[in-house]
Amino acid sequence: MTIEEMKKRGLLLFECISGSRAYGLATPDSDTDIRGVFYLPKEQFFGLNYISQISNETNDIVYYELGRFMELLSKSNPSILELLATPKEFILYKHPLMEKVKLSDFLSKLAKDAFAGYAMTQIKKAKGLNKKVFNPIDKKRKELLDFCYVLEADQTVHLKTWLMAHSKQQNACGLVKMNHAKDVYALFYDAVGDKGYKGIVRSAQANQVSVSSISKDEEILAYLLCKEDEYSIHCKQHKEYWDWVEKRNDARYQNTISHTGGYDSKNMMHTIRLMLTAKAIFEWNTIQVWTPHREELLKIKAGDYSYEELLEKVTQLNEEIEALEAHSDLPDQPDIAFVEKMLVEMRMELYG
Repeated sequence: MTIEEMKKRGLLLFECISGSRAYGLATPDSDTDIRGVFYLPKEQFFGLNYISQISNETNDIVYYELGRFMELLSKSNPSILELLATPKEFILYKHPLMEKVKLSDFLSKLAKDAFAGYAMTQIKKAKGLNKKVFNPIDKKRKELLDFCYVLEADQTVHLKTWLMAHSKQQNACGLVKMNHAKDVYALFYDAVGDKGYKGIVRSAQANQVSVSSISKDEEILAYLLCKEDEYSIHCKQHKEYWDWVEKRNDARYQNTISHTGGYDSKNMMHTIRLMLTAKAIFEWNTIQVWTPHREELLKIKAGDYSYEELLEKVTQLNEEIEALEAHSDLPDQPDIAFVEKMLVEMRMELYG
């Protein structure tokens, strides 16, 4: 089912502008996000083709099926709860039946973890972006040989440097694992090429060194240290970095590197907005969608604060939220039986 089909069939229950415009944080380059609620026709709801949500290609426009909407409300999902507190000027359509769904029936102490707990997780992740933005990884992945070293006298020499200095080829080498010495191998060399040594690695893509059958009378040329664990970490980081490059939002990336904070400032702004919203929930038993903190939040988006300053602010907000939650008269969680009864009654009315 497409959005157009849903509306044409008269299945829309609620529609509003959400995101930055509803928060009072929109700037000239802000998108317009639309969120809403719809219901499935009776035969589709009772049949096999249940659809929980529909959206456009960019997910700027998303509609939740009534049952999914109520489920998310009962779990105190922040973005869904905020829809019930949308300022009137941002509501585009509201079916009379939606008057039954009141914010007061869904606010509970679950909001602490749903809003503040999620925000704390995002704050910690934000700094991780710094490593990707300011520590780029070459497109060409390193090979295992780049993590191999030769123990020579009282020093450690990079394998490739050692091979070049001694005019030797890696594919003419033979290795034997040393007992009781992690990642250490005895290294032999076949200058003639008639001993069947397998070389140090069989290909540039190898993820472990090769061992060879060596005669007992062969003389050890050197000892090799291969840091396979470090190579595995490098491969993982390389994949993560280039997956991120492929999927990253270039506009947000350019914004991040334009300031010295080393964090995704737009994400950080919305994260702290969630913390401020959580605090207001326990102070006033309601949700304040249109923020009174626009100036401060836009300064965060502009990167005017260091990560350390923001972390200190978040820590303080979290302590205030925990203290307010401890003395709040909100229920521990929504009354699920009541929510279920409401949902059944709404469907019965919709289906006649």
